[in-house]
Amino acid sequence: MRITLLVVGKTTDARLQALIDDYQQRLAHYVPFELTVIPDLRNAKSLTESQIKEQEGTEILKRLTPAMEVILLDEHGAERRSVEYAEWLQRKMSSGRDLTFVIGGPYGFSEAVYQRAEGQMSLSRMTFSHQMVRLFFVEQLYRAMTILRHEPYHHE
Repeated sequence: MRITLLVVGKTTDARLQALIDDYQQRLAHYVPFELTVIPDLRNAKSLTESQIKEQEGTEILKRLTPAMEVILLDEHGAERRSVEYAEWLQRKMSSGRDLTFVIGGPYGFSEAVYQRAEGQMSLSRMTFSHQMVRLFFVEQLYRAMTILRHEPYHHE
């Protein structure tokens, strides 16, 4: 069972990237984890929002396999407290399927990506930059792993 975070566009802030890298290294002790970056679209400034979503959607779908369970990080998705997320993740991990979380571009997901996904998850009701969401996601994934192992990182 592998967990993948699939993201559109690279992280341009070196400070955020350093923190993301730190949590990726920590996660290696718990679960096979991979962060996959889909390059930014070329000539995106000449495209409409709809065209950008469709093209990004095509690139996202190219990287998904039928064996993957796909969860979109989406503002309309289910919200969970950290402990609830850990319990949900444990159930997903026990199924044995690879789990892929997807962070889309600034305009969201194409309809085809929504159709492919098995679920949606929101990290907050607030809006964050897509680069910060990456950091928050890997931190929450690490937190969930420590909760499941009853390690002292998370405090109630």
